Amino acid sequence: MVPSLVSLDARITMTTPNLPFNRSSLAGRELEYINLTLEAGQIAGDQLFSKKCHKLLEDVLGTKRALVTTSCTHALEMTAILLDIQTGDEVIVPSFTFVSTANAFVLRGARPVFCDVRHDTLNLDEAKLEELISPRTKAIVVVHYAGVSCAMDEINAIAARHGIPVVEDNAHGLFGKYKGRWLGTIGALATQSFHETKNITCGEGGALLINDHRYAERAEIIREKGTNRANFFRGQVDKYSWVDVGSSYVMSDVLAAFLYAQLERWEDIQGKRRLLWNRYHSELSGWAARNGVTQPTVPSYCEQAWHMYYLLLPSLQSRQALIAHLKAHGVLAVFHYLPLHLSQYASRWGGKKGQCPVTEDVSDRLLRLSFYNTLTQDDQSRVINAVQKFSAA
Repeated sequence: MVPSLVSLDARITMTTPNLPFNRSSLAGRELEYINLTLEAGQIAGDQLFSKKCHKLLEDVLGTKRALVTTSCTHALEMTAILLDIQTGDEVIVPSFTFVSTANAFVLRGARPVFCDVRHDTLNLDEAKLEELISPRTKAIVVVHYAGVSCAMDEINAIAARHGIPVVEDNAHGLFGKYKGRWLGTIGALATQSFHETKNITCGEGGALLINDHRYAERAEIIREKGTNRANFFRGQVDKYSWVDVGSSYVMSDVLAAFLYAQLERWEDIQGKRRLLWNRYHSELSGWAARNGVTQPTVPSYCEQAWHMYYLLLPSLQSRQALIAHLKAHGVLAVFHYLPLHLSQYASRWGGKKGQCPVTEDVSDRLLRLSFYNTLTQDDQSRVINAVQKFSAA
């Protein structure tokens, strides 16, 4: 027998802490817009709301072309195809990232070359980048961790010296800036995530941002299963056919409707998250100093995207103890990435302990606090008070 929604909600409540790490929410007109797609009979991709999402991203960010996709992972796969990644090529990626950053290129036969991260921002360490470049390097992929920019001037200068394109995995960084420039508009290509854990969400979704016009037309073809369907709908050809490799990377307009309702409220969403981040940072500063805990670093040249709030505990043991302490107080806190170079799959490329020492260290010590758009002041107070009762000594 299928359980009722009431009994299912009760079961979920009994098996999870009272205060979650993340909670999805509506920002405005999501349900109204979804209903419009149904009434218009436009629930496939690239219809009214997909086009609205494209235009908003292009207008706000100034990117040459924006295309919503089924996920950020799929947008990364598109970049690998656009850059003609082949078997035997090498792609430099940070080890401290989600597996999709590397996997999108591995699917094309590339070997990921793992770069360590900086101890302050946890972003790819530009000082270690050039030594990893070889004649086989075909792309450098950066991740703006927690929505704080990498050192893009230095990275782009190194890439330019070697004629290597830079891809921004900007899953955390939408509406963040580097020296006044929007994250996602600095590399040749960039990808966005609209997963349920992101600032702007539609549950599952992503986008490809194209900053080099040479990739624009082929990106449309790859995204449409290798066909020139987009040209057909613009009246540029009288029929469309299979012209290249590709896959089904087009987002449903039902999801695009939800997404557009969130995107049009992006300033409100970012404003709420800024207040939450600043409160954590201010009210936990004394506790952090007394307990040897490191708070996030945001360089002066960055306008962060307010994506997450994390703490670096003194040790793995203290991190795990704080997670257990918070759970006992009805608060769910989580750690983040495990080092990719030490993963089971990466062993085929000779990944070994000590290869990326900063990544290995922070992976053991990082803890993320509850952070979502509708987190109330009272609930945030619960998190802060629970943290302050913990001693890392």
